[in-house]
This record gives sequence, C-alpha cells and structure tokens, in this order.
Amino acid sequence: MALSTTLLSEFDAFLVELNQASSGVILPLFRADHGLEDKNEGGALDPVTEADKGAERAIRQAINARYPDHGVIGEEYGEDRPDAEFVWVLDPIDGTRAFIAGLPLWTTLVALRFQGEPVLGSIGQPYIGELYIGSQAQGSRLIARGRQTPLAVRSCPKLTGAVISTTDPDNFSGSELGSWTQVRAAARLARLGCDAYAYAMLAAGTLDLVIEGSALKPWDVEAAVPVVEGAGGLACDWRGNRVGRNGGQLALAGDRACLDEALVTLKRSAL
Repeated sequence: MALSTTLLSEFDAFLVELNQASSGVILPLFRADHGLEDKNEGGALDPVTEADKGAERAIRQAINARYPDHGVIGEEYGEDRPDAEFVWVLDPIDGTRAFIAGLPLWTTLVALRFQGEPVLGSIGQPYIGELYIGSQAQGSRLIARGRQTPLAVRSCPKLTGAVISTTDPDNFSGSELGSWTQVRAAARLARLGCDAYAYAMLAAGTLDLVIEGSALKPWDVEAAVPVVEGAGGLACDWRGNRVGRNGGQLALAGDRACLDEALVTLKRSAL
C-alpha cells in the first residue's frame, strides 16, 4: 500500500508540532543547568541531559495521544511497537556534546517509517529557529523566521571541489578512519563537529558530502534520509546500498558523480 499525499501532509504538519513540543523542553535548559549524566560510567563519556530525556518524553506523549497505534523508537527510552506499520524514530538531541558545550550545532531528529522505510523526516535547531523537513514524495523545505523556503542540493561533480563533513574522526573504527582520511585528502574542504546539522546543510546546498561510520544508530540516520532525498540528494551506506534499519555506515551527497567517486574509497572499508 502506498502512503497517500493527504496522510503524508498530515504527518508533515504533526512533525512541526513535535518539534515545537521538544523545543519547549530543551531551550530553557540550553546554556543552563541541564543535569548532565554519563550513561557509560567508568568508560568513555556518553552524555545525557535532562533536556534529552524530557524532550523525548514530550515527543512520545504527543505521538501516543494522537496516534496510539503507531510505534516509537527513541535513543533514551527504547522501542515501543517497533514493527508497527508506522514507527517514529527519535533523537531528541543529536549532538549532546555540542549541547553541553553551549554550541548551537545540536539538533532534534524525528523520522517516520512507513512499512519499514523512512518516508518523512525533520532536523530541528530551535535555538537559531530553523526546522528542515522533507520527504522524497513532496520535497524538502526550511521553516525559519515565519517563512518556508524550498531546499535543493547543489551540483558538485568532482570530489576535489567538494566541501565535506563528519562528526569526529575518532568515531571511525578500524579501517574506516583510513577511508575517511583518503576522501578528506581529495576534497576541497572538510568541516568537523557539526553532528546532524551537517545533514541539513547538505540539503540546503552548502555541503556536498557527509560521511559517518558504523557507530550510527537508527535515530542518528533516519531523519536525514527523507530530508536529503527530498532536496534532490542521495543517501546510502558505504557499499552504495540503501541505508539499513539498524543504522551503521552512512554517506550523503548532493551529486551522484561526487558520491560515486567517494564510494570507490569507502567500499574498501564497507561492513
């Protein structure tokens, strides 16, 4: 069964409501006492704040009130009906390290799966008042300062002309780092530490390629796919295949030729 345009538009409007609900929890805690905890005590820091937890609770409550038969998968509170026909995939604050450092590069990621595939997504940065939202079926747009602007990736047929990004090279495991290093050496410019805000910039046409490694979880990935594809871009794993339901290696690009050039290197470390 195909998802109707009417229903997709309904869910699109609901995504805006979910971002409003989450931002109401997050913004009072940004650059304030956010209640930092470490989910990985005794190991490498895995931070979580009251903003992360409170925002996910707010989003889940809104979904359960409006669509009680829908499933939810979230970073902070796990899975609820993950095999439902409609499943919302949540990362209330992607970039918690940026959040606790007071840097406005964190985002709220919300995706909607339909029959197992992400069909709608949003990337919200409420501190600077930006919401990137989209689907392959209806296109992508930026909502900011009371205006809605269509999003479109830009042409970049050569990796040597590309502006690329990854969150942190330390996140790559094993041979992944070598592949990233080779792609970075060929590119025009690389920027680090943008987390999922880089996905939004690719959809907006200011970045050309975003590469992330196998540590990604579904909530890190799935909102990006509809937003980038709705802007005319491409999303795949390091083999060039559709991104799987379990997250993992990710390559996003605005231009097929640039992506194919990068995949020559990335495939050597594909899992």
